Amino acid sequence: MIAYSRKIFSAAAAGLLAATMTFSLIVVMAPAVHAQRLLFPQKPGMVSYTYRKYFEKDVPSTLDIIKQNGITDIEFSNLFGKTAAELRAMIDAKGIHCSSFGVGYDDLVNKTAEVAQNAKTLGASFVRVAGIPHKAGLTEEEARKAIADFNRVGKILKEQWGLTFIYHNHGFEFQPYKDGTLYDLIVTGTDPQYVSFEIDILWAFFPGQDPAALINKYGKRYKTMHLKDLRKGVATGSLAGGTPQDNDVALGTGQIDIKAVLKAAKKAGLEHYYIEDESSHVMEQVPQSIAYLKTLTED
Repeated sequence: MIAYSRKIFSAAAAGLLAATMTFSLIVVMAPAVHAQRLLFPQKPGMVSYTYRKYFEKDVPSTLDIIKQNGITDIEFSNLFGKTAAELRAMIDAKGIHCSSFGVGYDDLVNKTAEVAQNAKTLGASFVRVAGIPHKAGLTEEEARKAIADFNRVGKILKEQWGLTFIYHNHGFEFQPYKDGTLYDLIVTGTDPQYVSFEIDILWAFFPGQDPAALINKYGKRYKTMHLKDLRKGVATGSLAGGTPQDNDVALGTGQIDIKAVLKAAKKAGLEHYYIEDESSHVMEQVPQSIAYLKTLTED
């Protein structure tokens, strides 16, 4: 365990050094950044899935890596073999707060009380689901069932537990429907009192949508965001809801207009921005993404 911890710390340190050098170069080349207002002055949060392979082996040391990157806000998508109470004790010891807890659709619907109790134990304000059961392409019938489930469970979470339910898009929801998409149907068909949304900007962009335009369209329905970028050259327009994980690249190096997304999100009042990097290069890319966010100004 000690040897493993040293290994992941060395990798993390190397990533931080590279990001620091990159950021320093940017500052030298563009000193006017300091005289302008930063577009993203706050610290981002982190999705646990980014470091899933590390969490599976050593939770405390992985939390140290996250903290070493200056991050104190986390969205857990997994308990990694711990109880919620055990995981809460670990994040408390590191000065990290869990603001959102991600679960599967079936658990949300069939184990609502257990999900809610775990979320409360972790200290989360949000319960998130990232997917809707569907056989092939999402159908109107499947979307309408999800709407009914989300409205029912969202009401329970809000009224009985003080939690906010958020749905996270995964790309397949953008099937054409009438003058829009099934995603539009889901947003407009759910009750704003009980159902909010988390926008994953890669899983909006990959199926051919404009994530900034979606945020502008639905505004305050969005509470949280997954910050990601898609490798240049990757074709978009697919509704499959999947692309190779190494197509996730450091923010600002891919195809997505991150600045436009953040401007829209700031206007809409999003509460949490979580970096999610599904690639095998997170030790290098996460520090690069954080450094990039520090270069963005409001002009």
